[in-house]
Amino acid sequence: MNNTDMKKFVLLAVCCLGLLSTKAESIADNRWSIVADNEIVWDVTSDKIPHRDHIEMSGLKVSTVVRYGVEADGSFYLNRGMVWPMLRTIPNNTHASLMRKMGDEVMPKVLVNGRALEGEKVQSIKLNGLMTVISNFPAGVQLERVLFPSVTLPAFCERYTLTNTAKRDVLVELPHSVSKTATPAEKGVYGSYSIEVKQTGGTATLKPGESITFAVTIEGYKPGEEDFNIDIEREKSAREALIGEYSSNLVLETPSDVLNTMFKFAKIRASESIYDTKGGLMHGPGGESYYAAIWANDQAEYVNPFFPFLGYAIGNKSALNSYMHFARFMNADYKKVPSSIIAEGDGTWGGAGDRGDAAMIAYGASRYALARGDKQEAEQLWPLIEWCLEYSRRQINEKGVVGSDSDELEGRFPAGDANLCTSSLYYDALITSAYLGKELGKPVAQTRKYEQQAVALRKAMDDYFAATVEGYDTYQYYEGNDILRSWICIPLTVGITERKEGTIEALFSPRLWTENGLLTAAGSETFWDRSTLYAMRGVLAVGEVDRVMPYLMSYSQTRLLGDHVPYAIEAWPEGSQRHLSAESGLYCRIFTEGLFGIRPTGFNAFTITPCMPTSWNTMALRHIRAFNGDVDIQVDRKGEKLQVIVYNHGKRIRQTVIKPGDSVKVTL
Repeated sequence: MNNTDMKKFVLLAVCCLGLLSTKAESIADNRWSIVADNEIVWDVTSDKIPHRDHIEMSGLKVSTVVRYGVEADGSFYLNRGMVWPMLRTIPNNTHASLMRKMGDEVMPKVLVNGRALEGEKVQSIKLNGLMTVISNFPAGVQLERVLFPSVTLPAFCERYTLTNTAKRDVLVELPHSVSKTATPAEKGVYGSYSIEVKQTGGTATLKPGESITFAVTIEGYKPGEEDFNIDIEREKSAREALIGEYSSNLVLETPSDVLNTMFKFAKIRASESIYDTKGGLMHGPGGESYYAAIWANDQAEYVNPFFPFLGYAIGNKSALNSYMHFARFMNADYKKVPSSIIAEGDGTWGGAGDRGDAAMIAYGASRYALARGDKQEAEQLWPLIEWCLEYSRRQINEKGVVGSDSDELEGRFPAGDANLCTSSLYYDALITSAYLGKELGKPVAQTRKYEQQAVALRKAMDDYFAATVEGYDTYQYYEGNDILRSWICIPLTVGITERKEGTIEALFSPRLWTENGLLTAAGSETFWDRSTLYAMRGVLAVGEVDRVMPYLMSYSQTRLLGDHVPYAIEAWPEGSQRHLSAESGLYCRIFTEGLFGIRPTGFNAFTITPCMPTSWNTMALRHIRAFNGDVDIQVDRKGEKLQVIVYNHGKRIRQTVIKPGDSVKVTL
């Protein structure tokens, strides 16, 4: 058996083993468990402690990185990384959000029968878009903490419920308190900010089984802003309603509890990280670093094309707003646009030079416009898309591929003078823009030119980037690159299949694949989830579902139920695996564009190229809000073939039986 045959044999064995484990119940060694729709729980009583983790939770005017855990003695650890994105500090740069760490000093003061609560034993921690912590105390009481950000106010909310679990009455004393801190006026763009920590109070004698509820809020205000009298129950209901909205649209149904639940959580993180700035709604990566600002990769390329599928109005508005911010920088001389627009739209950043930003924007804006299906919005975006395509064309080098100074990793790893990502994104943007131009009635000569340019670019890319790297027939990421790079996956995501076999083998080889997904470069220890998420989407997009499924299952299990949950992360070792938001959008696109193969072709039209694991008999994606519809796609196995049924607003509009790999055209 030669090396290639051995690789195929090992990969087949891994696939067979992986496809046996699609149910969460069958996967061992999880810290967390799926217990209900959209919920995971850590049963602390049966687990190893101590253990700490962190999760980011966001609203329109606040974000909080909640660092939490259970100590060796069973007590709860909590530290809040508070961020107020619109309370700008000086200098007003990318990272100039008002931030504060708050720990035990914010803990509510509670007396039971005249004594402070001691001897805490955490029982469980639940995540479902809110965090719920249940603890017991020797004093005969149980404490429930529910932690969440306000949806619309600059406040992080903590709702506490104390229940008498003893057989006798207990006296509970809760002091009412308000703590105010004024920040130095000279360090704030808008002057001195007010940080307020409030605890509601009261005294009650609880009979066995009775409860009392109180609240702690952490709030931040500009000078002259109203000090809101926050109703904790109303805020909790608003957060739950928002999570419910995410949950009820774009619903994934597969035989895998892990995939279904991870998808639900990804919708939350992808959508909640949008901030109501003076420059309009701005989706931000987060991570205690990136707020009230937009990037050509995270927003324009990664997450914006996802929002029409979810139908989240605030998400769609933020997407359009981000593209229009970039449009401010179009110019007749075709000088590069900034990589990032920061400080609520007041500043820019472009420290890594041209990262291929125009290609990122054209790719994302054209896909967004088609899926959104709004002709007026598309007309607004068309000049930006045209400009970005022309800018990219002007960067084509003598060998026919697009040159750029760096890539989205901004010099962390070599990218040469022309990299595979930039050309791949430009290629897809040309194809999508041709579809869009036809919908808008643009000149036939223009849309035909885009199609011809795409054909020429595809050939040039194969001539320039195709290479044998470390024994694999795949791509060099840039000219002279002789080690495997994770971004060799990107041609697969845009329909370039010439080297798919060697590329897939390289991606899943021990040189690149680890328990945390793809290494950025073979031989390094660095991983960025974004390339892993692109890779899994790409392998699905070319129909190799059984090859990728065990890796998708393993990745999803680790991120959803392992030691750092429940979202896709940015990177390691950089950033301590922050829950940056756009990566969760990329996770969702694994399914919309990969598993179901949805490709926008018009305002009310798309193609489906579904690929279903051989161990599954059915799958569905329901309440897809793109293309001006409410679309369900159901795929059922029919022998060696697949039956595809498409519904719009509950009415069946298309039913056909296809061979795996075939596409279905749909017009609503």
